[in-house]
Amino acid sequence: LRLNHSGRYSCKGRVDYWRWGHSVPVKLTVKGVPLSGVSLSVQPPGGQVALGDRLVLSCAVATGTGPLSFSWHREGSGALLGTGPCLELHHAGDKDSGRYHCQASDGDSVAESPTLNVTVL
Repeated sequence: LRLNHSGRYSCKGRVDYWRWGHSVPVKLTVKGVPLSGVSLSVQPPGGQVALGDRLVLSCAVATGTGPLSFSWHREGSGALLGTGPCLELHHAGDKDSGRYHCQASDGDSVAESPTLNVTVL
């Protein structure tokens, strides 16, 4: 089901050869599920990456009604780092060390992941 499936529904059926019958309409309301259980995972595991190597952070939502949007943040940096479910640093640099988190939104609510510490060695 999707949120736009809310509405009034009825059915129609043949009672006998000549007659059709109609059911009483019923109202169906589809409600969204609030976002919860936002989590982070990282490759390589542990959040430690060698200088110049690739680092991938992934954001996941345990429950919630889509469509979802994501944003990536690092403590101390006001800049938006990315907007997809994954944040990829192709060549990790000294300035990439820090505490990262993602935010997920379904358009009605926003949920934030715990922070994950990334260390560039």
